[in-house]
Amino acid sequence: MSSEKLPHLLIVEDDRALQKQIRWAFDQYEALTADDREGALAQVRRHHPPVVTMDLGLPPDADSVSEGFKLLEEILTLAPDTKVIVLTGQNDRANALRAVSLGAYDFFAKPFEIEMLGLTIQRAYRLYELQQENRRLQAMQQPDVLSGLLTRDPDLLRVCRTIEKVAVSDATVLLLGESGTGKEVLARAVHESSPRRRERFVAINCAAIPDNLLESELFGYEKGAFTGAARTTLGKIETANGGTLMLDEIGDLPHALQAKLLRFLQERVIERIGGRNEIPVNVRIVCATHQDLKSLIAEGRFREDLYYRLAEIVVNIPPLRARSGDATLLAHAFVRRFAAEQNRGAMTIREDALRAIEAHSWPGNVRELENCIKRAVIMADGNQLTADDIGLAGGGAQDAMLLDLRHARDDAERRVIITALARADGNVVRAAELIGVSRPTLYDLMHRFGLK
Repeated sequence: MSSEKLPHLLIVEDDRALQKQIRWAFDQYEALTADDREGALAQVRRHHPPVVTMDLGLPPDADSVSEGFKLLEEILTLAPDTKVIVLTGQNDRANALRAVSLGAYDFFAKPFEIEMLGLTIQRAYRLYELQQENRRLQAMQQPDVLSGLLTRDPDLLRVCRTIEKVAVSDATVLLLGESGTGKEVLARAVHESSPRRRERFVAINCAAIPDNLLESELFGYEKGAFTGAARTTLGKIETANGGTLMLDEIGDLPHALQAKLLRFLQERVIERIGGRNEIPVNVRIVCATHQDLKSLIAEGRFREDLYYRLAEIVVNIPPLRARSGDATLLAHAFVRRFAAEQNRGAMTIREDALRAIEAHSWPGNVRELENCIKRAVIMADGNQLTADDIGLAGGGAQDAMLLDLRHARDDAERRVIITALARADGNVVRAAELIGVSRPTLYDLMHRFGLK
């Protein structure tokens, strides 16, 4: 096995003889060595070793453990999954236990048996590998309730997992994202994942209803409350009792109604317009807006106390332009859907159209892409959608530079693979051809980055 394939083992030890002994005993690993804290941190930043053995007594004061504990905390901050095995003095059990409480994997008192240390290092490597594999599997898994949401973007997949976690509670959720990013889709997912899924999901757009009608839409009214109120009518809040109420574009809620909504959130009772009775309502609230609520608070247009009532859980939805490969992935899906709806037979997207889709910034996000593809499917002369059929101008901004070269390289490779898979509509053979690697190599890279 070449040294490039050997797993890294970092040995932090200022006693050169002991350092050499440990290195010689474990030649099945590529041993990295350091004599002090700074040298060890440099090795961690450069190689991210899965396992570290380290002496607590390090220069400049080898008789003290302060440098060792400082190094332990810094390693676990830089690389939280790294397994650190602490080597201590014979009668230093208190510091050994303190190290474990801070996050060290295990400890050994000097002098130690090389065979026992070797077994511990093996177990540490195995645990590290299992945790990495578990992370990859979690990254690949999409919550069942969101199985209809197409994405390979890591940020949006994290949002999906957040939705799955918060749905089981009754916490109020605030969804923030540009118009067309899928806020209502995620709001419905909160409802469908919750214990309330058998009850009603009711949505109301606060920006679509005139201010003078919005109060009666939300809270309802009693018969005779105003001219034309011929019968008692329930509002959306009361209609959603037992279920979930989505308040879309909450940033457009009139200031006068904000106080009334705040009282409902605090007391969980409402009064219909023209009524005097307090009516208890058990409903889960999910809000959404494309606006910056904190800016509205600064301008005096949104109540700060209402914001903190609504923002128990805040979910930021990334725009389509920030979601690696999702534009082309969704484009393929929309073509199949609209081609079937319009009885156009099997339709595909040509390379020039895919490049135009990738270059476009999509200010209207998924909604804009959906409308664009539907129009193209209807208007196209043939069964291949061209750049002219799509009708987009190129554009796009460069990503910000990452200072961590290793992470930047991984991120670049991940983005290329996601884009190739999206452009090839999930065909691994075609994607491998696009990026110029063999199919087994692409499978290895997909496995490494947790991609299906």
